[in-house]
Amino acid sequence: MTLTPEEKKEEKEEKKDDKSKRTRAARSRRRWWIALLAVCLIAIVAYVFFIKPEEAAKKKEAAPPPGVPVVAVAAKKGNFAVYITGLGSVTPVNTVTVRTRVDGQLMEVPFREGQVISSGDLLATIDPRPFEVQLTQAEGQLARDLAFLKNAQLDLERYRVLWEQDSIPKQQLDTQEALVRQYEGIVKADQGQIDSAKLQLVYCRITAPIGGRIGLRLVDPGNIVHATDVNGLVVITQLQPTTVIFPIPEDSLPQVLAKLKTGERLSVEAYDREMKQRLAVGSLLTVDNQIDPTTGTVRLKAIFPNERNELFPNQFVNARLLVEVRRGATVIPAPAIQRGPQGTFVYVVKADRTATVRPVTIDEIQGGDVSVKAGLSPGDLVVVDGADRLREGTRVELKAQGGSTAQKGY
Repeated sequence: MTLTPEEKKEEKEEKKDDKSKRTRAARSRRRWWIALLAVCLIAIVAYVFFIKPEEAAKKKEAAPPPGVPVVAVAAKKGNFAVYITGLGSVTPVNTVTVRTRVDGQLMEVPFREGQVISSGDLLATIDPRPFEVQLTQAEGQLARDLAFLKNAQLDLERYRVLWEQDSIPKQQLDTQEALVRQYEGIVKADQGQIDSAKLQLVYCRITAPIGGRIGLRLVDPGNIVHATDVNGLVVITQLQPTTVIFPIPEDSLPQVLAKLKTGERLSVEAYDREMKQRLAVGSLLTVDNQIDPTTGTVRLKAIFPNERNELFPNQFVNARLLVEVRRGATVIPAPAIQRGPQGTFVYVVKADRTATVRPVTIDEIQGGDVSVKAGLSPGDLVVVDGADRLREGTRVELKAQGGSTAQKGY
């Protein structure tokens, strides 16, 4: 069907009107979305800048302030050992420098350096031949003088018979008696020479006078040694038992003497110089008889079995003398103790996790522990780390040294 020009114009105008309507509808929808987006942005800005800060402030006001992190432990009840400590040295019971008692050539040294020996073991041999010759000479001299003595005794018997017969004067008899006594003295001197030569032969074999540890050899075989040599041949040190000599303050002496008077055997522990490892356990042997006025200390000697050779001669050790054990004492770590104008005190953590100042009376301090005489009860939580930031009533947060939980004891 063919449209007329008028109909075509009308159709064209209708299409144009429909397109304008769709364009206006699209613009209306876009303006609506823009308005909605603007409202949302205004709501977000209002929440961020006005509503949220107010809610945060309210929550902050409602939440309690954070506590000061501290480490706390519970005071415990137990036995508290009281020690007196002194830096001492290991002193052998016996130390012997072995020297030769005869002059001669050193022929043999059978011991090994550092060897542990017993009393009577052979240590060295001196050339015995010169003394064997002396012994032979002395025995020959004795045989000759014995013959002279026997002859003089026979003559004496004859003179006595003749004197009884009044055939000789009394003076001749007396002279013969004196001659016999003279030969008797010579024979005794000869016997002494023999004994001396035999003794020199004994001295040619040098044996250990005590048991102990052999030191380094001071003379090699082949050398000529003399009885007047200063250094000697070797040094022997007795290791078992051994002693430790250590000083203590003179103020502690009455307490130690009171224990010794009762016959109590006081235990002594030997530690290394860093006080980390216990080396041996012994007992107090004696107390020196005078106080050193320059240091105000008195020396004590303790004896140790030293069965495993834990202690070595001249070794420096820390000696701990146990003088008393106080039973049922309240014990806390030493870092918990604070000092102020009013004396010593500790910070105690209460049930509501606040710290309070508690004055305490200290009884004894031993290493890292403190015995408290008054002011604390077993089970009280005392602050051992972080007390410098605390005041009365400060809120605390309990922390362990390696975690986040409170310590219940130590």
